[in-house]
Amino acid sequence: MKNSAKKRGFDDACGMAHGLELLGDRWALFVVRELMLGPRRFGDLRADLPGISANVLAQRLTELEANGIVVRGKLPPPASVPVYGLSEWGYEAEPIVQELGRWAARSPRHDPTLPISGVSILLSFRTMIDRKAIGDLVLAVGFRFGEDEYLGHLGADGFSVGRGAADAGDIVFVGTPSVLAGFVYGGAPLAELAESGALHLMGDPALAARFAALFVLPPKFVPPPR
Repeated sequence: MKNSAKKRGFDDACGMAHGLELLGDRWALFVVRELMLGPRRFGDLRADLPGISANVLAQRLTELEANGIVVRGKLPPPASVPVYGLSEWGYEAEPIVQELGRWAARSPRHDPTLPISGVSILLSFRTMIDRKAIGDLVLAVGFRFGEDEYLGHLGADGFSVGRGAADAGDIVFVGTPSVLAGFVYGGAPLAELAESGALHLMGDPALAARFAALFVLPPKFVPPPR
C-alpha cells in the first residue's frame, strides 16, 4: 500500500500537492461530495454516481478511509446496514468542493443542464446563495428526491441543509434534482413544471419564487479574442 501511494506522490511539500494525493484520484472528490450531508449506504452512493463501477467505488472508499477522510459505521436498528460517512476532518473539505464548483461554473463549457445529484444541488445552494438578498426572510425548505429527504433552513446566516423530514418545511419541493435546478438556476416556470408533474410544490408559490431568486450562477468567463 505504501509503495502504491509513493508512486502516486508528487514529491512536493506544498499542501496543495498532498491534497491532490488525498483527493485527486478519479471519483475521490465525488465520493466526498456525496457524503457532505451525512452518511450513506454503498448502494445509495452508487446510484448517485452512475458513472462509477462498484469496484472503483469500493476502492475509493477504502483509500479515503485509510487516509482518515471517510469513516465506516452502521445505521441504527432495525436497519443495521453498513454506511460510510465523513470524519470531522473530512467535513472540512466542503470549502474545496464549494470553491471549485463556483470557479468551474464560470467555464464557458460548463453545462448546467446535465444530470445532478440531490446532494450536489443542495450543496450548490449553500455555495451560490446571495446572502445580501436574504433580508428578513426566514424559511424552512423541504426537499424530497425519491426516497431521500432533506430539510434546509434559510436565514440571515445563509442556507444550511441536512437529512431530515421534508414535510417539516414551510415549502417542500418534490421531484428530481435536475428539474429543481432548472427551476432555480434556469428560470423554468414553476407552474409549467407542476402541470407536467416534473416538480411538485407543497406550500406558497410566492415563497418558492423568493427562495429561487436567492441563487444565481456566476457570469461565464469570456476569453479575449485571439
